[in-house]
Amino acid sequence: MPAQTVGEIARGKFAGSVQMPNTSPQTIAEIESEISHPSMRKAFDDFRQAYPEYDKTVKIDALRAKEYARLDKLGQIYLDYTGGGIYADSQLDNLVNLLKTGNFGNPHSNNPTSVASTQMDEHARRYVLEYFNASPDEYVVVFTQNASGALKLVGESYPFTPESRYLLTFDNHNAVNGIREFARAKGAGITYVPVTASELRIDADQLSAQLSKLNPQTNNLFVYPAQSNFSGVQHSLDWIERAQGLGWDVLLDAAAFVPTNHLDMSIYRPDFVPVSFYKMYGFPTGVGCLIARKSALKKLQRPWFSGGTIEVASVQGDRYHLAQGERAFEDGTINYLILPSIEIGLKHLNSIGIETIHERVTCLTSWLLKHLSSLRHSRGGPVVEIYGPVGTRDRGGTIALNFLDPSGELFDFHTIEASAAKHNISLRTGCFCNPGAGEIAFGLTKSDMTECFDREERSSFEECLIAVKGKTAGAVRVSLGLVTNFSDVYRFLEFVRTLLDKPAE
Repeated sequence: MPAQTVGEIARGKFAGSVQMPNTSPQTIAEIESEISHPSMRKAFDDFRQAYPEYDKTVKIDALRAKEYARLDKLGQIYLDYTGGGIYADSQLDNLVNLLKTGNFGNPHSNNPTSVASTQMDEHARRYVLEYFNASPDEYVVVFTQNASGALKLVGESYPFTPESRYLLTFDNHNAVNGIREFARAKGAGITYVPVTASELRIDADQLSAQLSKLNPQTNNLFVYPAQSNFSGVQHSLDWIERAQGLGWDVLLDAAAFVPTNHLDMSIYRPDFVPVSFYKMYGFPTGVGCLIARKSALKKLQRPWFSGGTIEVASVQGDRYHLAQGERAFEDGTINYLILPSIEIGLKHLNSIGIETIHERVTCLTSWLLKHLSSLRHSRGGPVVEIYGPVGTRDRGGTIALNFLDPSGELFDFHTIEASAAKHNISLRTGCFCNPGAGEIAFGLTKSDMTECFDREERSSFEECLIAVKGKTAGAVRVSLGLVTNFSDVYRFLEFVRTLLDKPAE
């Protein structure tokens, strides 16, 4: 990045000089030459014949070799993209170079370094809207610490009343479940729509019935995820317009969706969209945003204020006036030195193409699901139980599963995680902050969970289920993302094969 003056950076000219990775696409022959294992090379050839569209994503292999070389240098198999993305070397280089070219101060002033920070951060704000194709006439960006922070912001500020309804699905992140406590405190009705046990998809009939039950004279909030962080299921975005047409405000949790899918907000126009940027491209952590429709943001009533969120506050007058627009919802001084990395990361994704990333993840997910489903012990029993769809229709690259021994007993997921770590495989285990989807997947009932909470001894979810049902409930989650390659999924499958005909301990 060439050196620039503070004034140039403040005017947003830094954005045009971000150095995107210069990688020459590898050929398939070059990729095959790097595969030394004969069986893997044969499997890769078969994979390419089954998924010819994968060849169109070959530039990601060149990108991985240049920008993410530490993965292969350390021999790591990274399969936790739903937990967090992996950052490219150039993302860090671009931010450091930018910070080296100028001085940036706290934006709450009009001095030169403050103005430089303000205009640089506003440029990042505008680019977020541009990336999601959200009109600046209709939407604003509120910077938060992550998607959970954005959800809390809506929950604590939404004008629930005793006549309001808070409608959500079983399949939701805990930060969405947590909003029910704000709704309950204000006397609003709370309703969960179940998901089906077979594929963990929203029960469409029950959702339609619940959406029709509201008081249009008050405020009502409907929340659901574009993609499940538990099962990878992608729920229809058509519910947004249908719900809004009936009078609901709609919050679409896009955190698990946008790392490998394009959310076009000129077509799908939710009232609120929370996003965690580290899930999209790894860096920075600690920064997310709430993309909010201006008309919906005006409804929110913050129960608190701080420096930066107000126009004026008085001790003796015991009054305050909140700032206008998004400023009223950002807590104090924003993370102004890190915000330029948001635009750097989004431009990085744009340079690759989100559709290219989506195509690659879909091909690899399909192959992995097919081969996991077909694994059998010598007695004929399945090795894997998958929670959710076993195909790629309306699903992403997140797979929740458990492993079975020849007698059908579950391997403890803690044991699987420990064994995978010995193979340098990063995956995730537990319930993934999504208890509703987990309860349906594991066949847990309302009485099971009530019994857990009614016990005198307070315990963890796992300890409770051991006491109540005599077994643990949890799963293994593998998730594919930006620079996953065939070697990653092949080596994971080889790890799973080590469980063939082994008893669960």
